[in-house]
This record gives sequence, structure tokens and C-alpha cells, in this order.
Amino acid sequence: MSIELPPSAAPRPALPQDVLPAAVRRRLLGLAGTGTPVAAYLYDGDVAAARARELRAALPDWASVYYAVKANSFPGIVQALAPHVDGYEVASLSELALATAAKPAAPGAPAPVVAAGPAKSLPVLTGLVEAGVEAINAESPLELHRISRIAVERGTTARVALRVNPAEIPVTGSLHMGGEPSAFGVAEPDVAEAVRLALKLPGIDLVGFHIHAASNNLDAGSHAAYLRWCIEWSAATAAAHGVDLRHIDVGGGIGVAFEQDFKDETPFDVALFGELAAATPPPAGVKVALEPGRFLVADCGWYAAEVTDVKHSYGQSFAALRGGINHFQLPTSWDIVHNVAVLPVDAWPEDVPRPEATGPVTFVGELCTPEDTLLRDVRVGRVRAGDIAVFPYAGSYGWEFAMHAFLGHPVADRILL
Repeated sequence: MSIELPPSAAPRPALPQDVLPAAVRRRLLGLAGTGTPVAAYLYDGDVAAARARELRAALPDWASVYYAVKANSFPGIVQALAPHVDGYEVASLSELALATAAKPAAPGAPAPVVAAGPAKSLPVLTGLVEAGVEAINAESPLELHRISRIAVERGTTARVALRVNPAEIPVTGSLHMGGEPSAFGVAEPDVAEAVRLALKLPGIDLVGFHIHAASNNLDAGSHAAYLRWCIEWSAATAAAHGVDLRHIDVGGGIGVAFEQDFKDETPFDVALFGELAAATPPPAGVKVALEPGRFLVADCGWYAAEVTDVKHSYGQSFAALRGGINHFQLPTSWDIVHNVAVLPVDAWPEDVPRPEATGPVTFVGELCTPEDTLLRDVRVGRVRAGDIAVFPYAGSYGWEFAMHAFLGHPVADRILL
């Protein structure tokens, strides 16, 4: 059996500790003095809010920003974003509860929520209908039938956008093109039949379409072209099938340069994206929804784990952490080099030898599997047992994406700065 590990960082150096904000360093050093091994996510709500304001300011008025709660569901972050986003994208009842608590519906208006997910259960669909969300992104004919029945039983009508798996998106760049078999959405050849069904079902108000075919795209030009294509496709399809188009959801997909220290990555140009997007407005009265997740919150979080031991084996050095993929699975899951900064902690018992390493070091976790590897072969000035390894850009798909139950170790704390 082959073991999938993150790519080697060699010969690159670790991040200097001064990349960590002073507030992060202070809080971690305070935690280090409590006697409990440090294992925590630190979040800064102001950083997330600033990122949302940046995107919102760059976009034209007809574009709306719905934060994808799955990226970071910590209540403090969801609340911090509330004044700066138009609403939330959710995929479960727990996320729906977070969203409606953070941003309640205005009187007489739908809840500012759009909902996604390829296998929505009856309880989830019921909760979405009862909450009166802005759009349920329907994934199949059966889901359309279920939504309609739930709505009719409650004497209401549910606003629905049909999720589409397009045959092809003629846009270059870092996009996941359509036309491939997928559990997500309705294949484009079947859209006409699904639209006819939605239009005749009594409990459904078909408001538009949902297309999510982009992933971690760093190219602002190609992402603007993708948005333009989604608008044009939706308008043409609505006109061809008699849909009263009011809503186009283009999904997320704005990227984060996680590996700019190791690859030729340039952060996403928000201003250019907004400028290019504004050049092709949708038909009058149509709202265009974007669902950014990682882009809004990646840099608002830091994962920190105490170095419990430093080991040397056959010419290689290992820093073993109080944590690992049970807390922070992102580097292994996404096959990326996710760099680290080492925060020195001076306190150490005088009568206990303190192991340390310099040069290339591999950072591993506490689990009984060699797959529990967060970073390989990164060059450090010095790392000692008792120091704290801190991974920036851990605000998205970090705590939410981890293997919390494996081996039963305590989960990482989550702290709002």
C-alpha cells in the first residue's frame, strides 16, 4: 500500500516567526505557560471581515457575496462576517442555524441563505423550506419533487435554483471544467427536462440556476470569464425554456496562494476581477451570487501545536507535535506544501534534556500512522521540544476537515482573538 504524504519542502526554509501577528504570538506564549500542551486554532475575525470588505467593494452592485460556511464554521467567524456579506451558503441544518442566527431575515424577506449539497435529506430540505431561504440549489428531479411536496404541505412556495453540471465551459485557467460524470447537479443534456418539471411542480418557484465549476482559481481574468459565461449561459437557457430568471449562482472557486513560498503563485487580483466582472452585467433584475469560502477566511486562522519531541532517525530529523491530521488534515488532503513558523518557548525543566534539530525537519503528528505528516524536509534554524509549530493560512478547511475521532485524542481548541 502506498502512503500519500505532502510534497517535500526541500530545500526551502521555514517561515520566520515574525510572520505571526503579535497577538497570535502573545496568546500562544500565554497558552504555553498553562501546563497543558498547546493544540489550538487561533482566529482573527477582523482579518476575515477585511477580506470580505475587499471583495464586496471590488464587485459591481448586481453581485452578491454569500460566505460558504463549510470553509470555517466557528461561530465567532460566521458572526464577524455578517455585516460584510450579503448572506451565507449552507449545506446542513447546523450551518443553517449558524447562518440564520448571524444574519436574520429582514421582515417580509427571505432568509439570506443559499443551500447546496448533492444528497439533501428530507430533514435538511424541510428545514430549508421552513426557514424560507433565498434559494435551494436543487440537485436532481427527485429533489425537486421532495422540495415541492414539503412546500405544499406547509402552504408555501420554495425558491429553487437548478444546479447544472455543464457539458463544457470554454474558459482557460485553473478551473474544473464541466462535462464529467459527477454526483453534483443535473447534467446539461437533462436540463430541459428538469426545468419543465420544476415549472409544473406546485411548490416550486424556479428562480434561476446554480453552476459551480471552479476550484481554487488564482487567475482573476479566467475567473471573470467564467462568471461571464455563467451569466450568458443562464440567460440563454432561461429564455429558451420560459424561466423567469432572477438568480444566478456561480459558486465559489476564488483561490488562495497557499504555496507561494514554494511555487510561482500570485495571489488572486480582487480589483482586476471586479473590474472585468463589471463589464458584463446580467439582465435587468437578476442577482448574481458568489459563494467564496476559503478566500474569505484562509488567512484569518493559525493552527498551532506544541512540539512534544524531536527525534533523529537514519539521518533525518522529526518534530513530533501534539496534534496532526486529527487536527489539521489540509496539507495531506490537498497535496500541498503548507509552511510553518517555529515559535520558541524558553520554559523547560532544568533536569530534563531538551532535544532539538536544525536543518531539514519533517513535522509529524501524534497518530499511529506514518500518514500523519504535515510538512516534510523544511529547513529550520532550530526547533526544540516545547516550542510551538504554527501553520498560517489555516482559517479554511482546517478544524472542519480534520479526523477528530481517530485515536480519541482531544480535538484542537478554537480561540477567537
